Amino acid sequence: MPLRIIFMGTPEFSVPTLAALAEAGHEIVAVYTQPPRPGGRRGLDLHKSPVHQAAELLGIEVLTPVNFKDAADRQAFRDFDADVAVVVAYGLLLPEDILNGTRLGCYNGHASLLPRWRGAAPIQRAIMAGDHETGMMVMKMDKGLDTGPVALTEVVAIDNEMTAGELHDKLMLVGADLMKDAMEKLDGGDLPLTPQAEHGVIYAAKISKAETRIDFSRTAAEVHNHIRGLSPFPGAWFEVEIGGKMERIKVLSSVVENVGGETGTALFDDLTIACDNGSVRLTRLQKAGGKVLDADDFRRGTPIPAGTRLH
Repeated sequence: MPLRIIFMGTPEFSVPTLAALAEAGHEIVAVYTQPPRPGGRRGLDLHKSPVHQAAELLGIEVLTPVNFKDAADRQAFRDFDADVAVVVAYGLLLPEDILNGTRLGCYNGHASLLPRWRGAAPIQRAIMAGDHETGMMVMKMDKGLDTGPVALTEVVAIDNEMTAGELHDKLMLVGADLMKDAMEKLDGGDLPLTPQAEHGVIYAAKISKAETRIDFSRTAAEVHNHIRGLSPFPGAWFEVEIGGKMERIKVLSSVVENVGGETGTALFDDLTIACDNGSVRLTRLQKAGGKVLDADDFRRGTPIPAGTRLH
């Protein structure tokens, strides 16, 4: 029989899982998501999260508590009398009252091969570290940060040119199918739970603004991974002097090359920039306030000739 599910998620990444559970015939008794945030050009409009919008289209009740410190919010959660809570990129640490507020507990869809990359930014960190594979895992949540036992896993390869955006979109769909399978097994009483390994724990800290600047003194492979790991958001960047003033340029993709030279220097007119142990050729770029352009189009409007220093 269908499960009574409370769904908890916020960004676009969560939406396919919500849709998959609804399509599978489960009763989504409520959706929890982050409160609407200021947006628009002047920051005056309140924008509902992608999950909020999807839930409204499905006709599901939406709740947006800032946190669960209020006893009334915790009681409201329990009053739904749900079988299980499904959590995908919700954005809040859940207190014990919530973790234990359904008959079968809370199950999380996490975008890494736990215990590697516990935490906020597993997709970006996997690419930035040069990992060749990652995956989606469904785990039963406990009090720790992504420390609960794992139910189901699907491994996903990361090729050498894949960006964080591309991996995000792939894992988003994999995760939806995996959670649907997990809830079917849970409903049938045959969902396995395996404790996570005690070794290999790495935390995927939230991406800070301070680390988005490109450091061309690193190896070419590291610079390439840094660029694609931050593409399309928040974006890796450098500064260069153009027309007597410094301009910030965001880089969305690159290719590793074997030629070398003084780090941070354009080796040719085609945006090949020297790194330690090789170079990277920048292939998609964006000026502040401008469109994302392929290298050829970018160079036509903003040439960066050989010998130019990037900062």
